Amino acid sequence: MKKSVLVTGSSKGIGKFLAEALLDQGYYVFGCSRGASSIEHNDYTHFELNLDNEKDIVNMFKAIRTSNTQFYGLINNAGIASMNHALLTPKKTVSKIIDINFVSTFICAREASKLMKKHKEGRIVNFSTIAVPIGLQGEAVYAASKSAVETFTKCFSKEVADFGITVNILGPNPIETDLIKNVENQKLNNVVNMQTIKRFGLFEDVLNVINFYLKKESNFVTGQKIYLGGL
Repeated sequence: MKKSVLVTGSSKGIGKFLAEALLDQGYYVFGCSRGASSIEHNDYTHFELNLDNEKDIVNMFKAIRTSNTQFYGLINNAGIASMNHALLTPKKTVSKIIDINFVSTFICAREASKLMKKHKEGRIVNFSTIAVPIGLQGEAVYAASKSAVETFTKCFSKEVADFGITVNILGPNPIETDLIKNVENQKLNNVVNMQTIKRFGLFEDVLNVINFYLKKESNFVTGQKIYLGGL
């Protein structure tokens, strides 16, 4: 039976790159986003849904359960940011960011683990950001939502360890995606200069860590986090 992986936010950017790379590696890949996907592959299924809707997520996992695959991996890549000063950020924006970045990560991890535990094997990778450890100005709500993801990951990894499921964190540095396209260059360069390796991240850098976490041999690595660029 072919192993399958779900990549959230797979219609563009990092998510699309990861979905296509995992297809090349022989996984059956499920993807989801608010809109349609341009990925055309016999081993790819796309779900159009809103990640702030619990019912939509649960229904997606019901469909995955009926597939002829062993559900093995969850890549919680989808996320949004405010890129705004806290004093100018309305509650509506705060709620949206928390719902997409943290609550949907929780629900996807919860539902994924229900499928993974049947095979006593699974890999969950949750996305954070280097905005958490550096306390990036203008990113208070975004960083707070990802900090919640980090705490959840550490706790949840203990709750599902007996099922053979590992849960880890990947924290990218600035990567040229839609998430940062409206951020001024000086601000981005300041962040890059805080890193040990002073360059923007690449999609391939993200894939390298994902591959490490997904490896069968990484079954002894859980509750951990890797930030790109060195902090």
